[in-house]
Order: sequence, then structure tokens, then C-alpha cells
Amino acid sequence: MSIDIRSLESQLLRMSTEDAPGREFCEAIAELARTGRFCQLKDILPGIVYDELWMRYQQDAPAFVAGWQMLAQEMRQGFIQHARQRLTSLTRLQPAESAQAVPAWQEIQRALDGQQNDLLRAAFALELLELVEPAVLRATQLRECVVAAASSEEADRYLDEATRCYFLGMFTACAVMCRSVLEEAIKQRLPAGFGRQIRSRYRNAATLGNLLHEVNNNLQLTGIDAGFPQVANQVNDCGKKAVHHGLLSEDEARECLQNARRALQLLLC
Repeated sequence: MSIDIRSLESQLLRMSTEDAPGREFCEAIAELARTGRFCQLKDILPGIVYDELWMRYQQDAPAFVAGWQMLAQEMRQGFIQHARQRLTSLTRLQPAESAQAVPAWQEIQRALDGQQNDLLRAAFALELLELVEPAVLRATQLRECVVAAASSEEADRYLDEATRCYFLGMFTACAVMCRSVLEEAIKQRLPAGFGRQIRSRYRNAATLGNLLHEVNNNLQLTGIDAGFPQVANQVNDCGKKAVHHGLLSEDEARECLQNARRALQLLLC
């Protein structure tokens, strides 16, 4: 079965514009006003809102109708952009002045969408569809990470999260999680007595760098492959860069993830 992502995106865009929050509401007000049935809104709208609209309608009926028709059109045409803005407002810092000068149609649309959340639903759907093809391409660049010995459920979850971060384009987060994978896997791999010594020495706060230092100085005691520290140190360096020196590129994240997986194979051989 072939899945046509572009077709899915087109269908979503069509449904989103047709069912944009507030469009039918604005069109209904315009139509009732145009056809002389304005009074039917009295049982639907709050009294203070109805009185305000009635006053504006009496002042200039044609302009009132045209204005609500225009709002409906703006809601339809601007829905996707508004949906993306709605999602971005939750993911980035918002200056206090950004709340000013919001178009009237957006204010109405956001208010009418308060319970349905169609703005967020559309934004997430479009964003995730756009991620599919790049994620598929990145996934084809990896192979299964086969190990001889088990580690822990927590290490498996860390690896899963690191890999999914890479698939979805969260490259800096991928490198940070790669460090967590190796930290957890090393702790599980150390002999019990040696592990207790390390926990005591670092007061239960040993970093990956601390663990690699201890492993490198006690390879015979731990029984860990001699090639492990070198590969794991590359992961640690990349993870530290991600934390302290800015965002990583896709190539850097891929190399970090591949090194982490190779290190796990050496550690759990």
C-alpha cells in the first residue's frame, strides 16, 4: 500500500478551510442580517452582545452585513496561518506587546474555538504530516541495534526517545538523550561493588564523563570492551556541545546517535 502524504495534506487543508472555526457563525450573522431576520439572534447571543450588534446594524445595515461576510472569508483564508500561530504561541516566549493589534477575526475565531481546539488540532496534524517523509529518510539511515546482553527498561526508553528525536528533527534533544542512554547502560553494566564505590565517590551524581573516566581506568575490573570508552567519549562530547554550545545540525545528531548505538553494542557484547 502506498501512502500519499501530499494527498493527505491537501485533504487536511481543504477540510480545515471549509470547517474553519467561526466561519459558519459569521456567515450566519451576515445572512440573518441581510434577510431581515436579525431578531432571531436574540435567543442565541448574550443580551449585551445582541444589543451591541443591533446598534451597529441599525447604523449601517449594508456595511454590517459586508463586514461579517468579510470576517467569515478572513477566517477561512487565514485559518492555517492562525493555527500555526496558535501552536507557536505555546512553544516560544511571547513578548507582552504581542497580544496587541490582533485582527478581529482571530479574536473571534480563538474565542469560538475555546472548547473545540480545532486550531491546535489542525496545526499539529499539518506539522506531523510534514515530518513524515524526512523522518522516513532518517530512519533508513539506521540499522537495528542488536546486543548480546540486556540493559534496562529505562535505557531502552532513553534510546527510543533519542532515536525518535532524531527522526522528528529535534537534533539537540537527540544528543542530550544519547548521553542519558549511555549513563544508564553503564550503571547497569558495572559490577555491583564497583558501582557502589562510584555512587559513593560522586554522591549519586556521577555524570557520563565521570563514569567513562572510571571505566577507562578499570577496564579489566569491569570487563568492558576496550574500544567502548573512545566511542562513548564522542557521544559525551557531542552531548556537552548540545547542552552548552548551541543547537546541533542533523549530521551531528546522526553521528552522535550512531556512536551511541555502537557504544551500546560494545558495552553489551
